[in-house]
Amino acid sequence: MNNKDHGRIMIIGAGGVATVAAHKCAQVPGVFKDILIASRTLAKCDAIRDDIRLRYGRDVRTAEVDADNVPALVSLIGSFRPDAVLNLALPYQDLHIMDACLETGVHYIDTANYEPLDEAHFEYSWQWAYQDRFREKGIMALLGSGFDPGVTNVFAAYAQKHLFDEIHYLDILDCNAGTHGHVFATNFNPEINIREVTQVVRHWRQGEWIETPAIIEEGSVHFTFDYPVAGRKESYLLYHEELESLARNIKGLKKARFWMTFSENYLTHLKVLRNVGMTRIDEVEYEGHRVVPIKFLKALLPEPASLGTKYTGKTVIGNIMTGVKGAGTITRYIYNVCDHEEAFGETGTQAIAYTTGVPAMIGAMMVLTGVWQGTGVFNMEDLDPDPFMEALGKYGLPWQVMEHTPLPQEP
Repeated sequence: MNNKDHGRIMIIGAGGVATVAAHKCAQVPGVFKDILIASRTLAKCDAIRDDIRLRYGRDVRTAEVDADNVPALVSLIGSFRPDAVLNLALPYQDLHIMDACLETGVHYIDTANYEPLDEAHFEYSWQWAYQDRFREKGIMALLGSGFDPGVTNVFAAYAQKHLFDEIHYLDILDCNAGTHGHVFATNFNPEINIREVTQVVRHWRQGEWIETPAIIEEGSVHFTFDYPVAGRKESYLLYHEELESLARNIKGLKKARFWMTFSENYLTHLKVLRNVGMTRIDEVEYEGHRVVPIKFLKALLPEPASLGTKYTGKTVIGNIMTGVKGAGTITRYIYNVCDHEEAFGETGTQAIAYTTGVPAMIGAMMVLTGVWQGTGVFNMEDLDPDPFMEALGKYGLPWQVMEHTPLPQEP
């Protein structure tokens, strides 16, 4: 795709991540010449549009669409004629949007893998199954262009290309050392967040998945890690989707784990909510109405996109990798530090949304400009990491590489 052709991006979603992605796209008019923000709630799209107009003097388009309705998506794509669709809606809707992209012949980009609505199940198989259809259509599907997954995959690919002959041990560590001023809140959609952190934990070891208890259960695995800038934080073993693709794509990998920080306050509230049934994803009957408890809980909790107004502190997310280089064994830590207040000042959102929305924009940029090319379905580490790593520093997520000691390998 040459320069005179690229520039039309259709963003589906109007939450915190979509807000950041739209702002960052608006900041690069040479690539994103025409922007459409579409969501089920038009007022949210219009609010993003108005803020972009105020900050940058740019006009973007908005539209109302139900991302579960494939014919409606096809119609909107057909009328706007984007070069790519950036899916920042709910993971339940990934396949519907992929179907619409297939029907219209438009590239597809997302930040999170598909999840069934009625089951907390996280794997890429449903989307990988689209490989032949996207290849035959001559278009690209780029999966997981957020931070984790996304940047963490690119960090691993960069390390594999430049720092190691083989990576044997990979640990992804995600620390939010911020404070939002609420007793309990989730940093992104509560339905997705709570399903993710209450699942049974898995990590990759010697070709198989090893299960350990969920973070709120007895026997959960955790340790104290001294993060750059943030200091010592308790970090819990958690399953995260990028482990599946990295285990397949990073040569020589013997073990891959994902860790995330949680406060005692958060875990205590989560246990209580689980124990009283508020995290259930099945329907219950209440006074003649069918209600999904976790959806009702979502309505009670603070809107994640609103958290930025009081958020202070930083996020620290990165990979610690141990492997071989020449005749020796080395360990390297690649990470980013992002500030909540700075993120809010630039885009009106907190750093959790910022660290996902910026890579979403960069992934779209890689596709629209033809820097990343291909037909079929791709995970981030399938592609050249160098231009993406360069863009991270340019567009707000600078990264560091440092020597480190290997992490303990039990479990």
